[in-house]
Amino acid sequence: MKDVKITVIRKACYPDLMEQYENPIEHTCDLHEGEVFVSKEGKCPENFCESAWGSVKEFVEVLANGGGNFYDGWMKNPYSAMISCNDGFRPVSFLLEAEN
Repeated sequence: MKDVKITVIRKACYPDLMEQYENPIEHTCDLHEGEVFVSKEGKCPENFCESAWGSVKEFVEVLANGGGNFYDGWMKNPYSAMISCNDGFRPVSFLLEAEN
């Protein structure tokens, strides 16, 4: 089984949507652009956001098991994927890459 590197590529924030739809919350995302996590045996890395894991885990499991080529050639590297978490107010984009 391959390790899968998960890199935080970009964090976005939509204050207009937050103001219009979100109840105020005290604690939001702790991830930082450039931060790297490694999934071993297709499992959630330590200190990785549980909500984000729900968005990326199926892709991580496929890559960890040697699969790839999602959506018939979507990514230049067939053993990678660009996936965003499901937070519509402050989405985070992750680059997933199977390691050799």
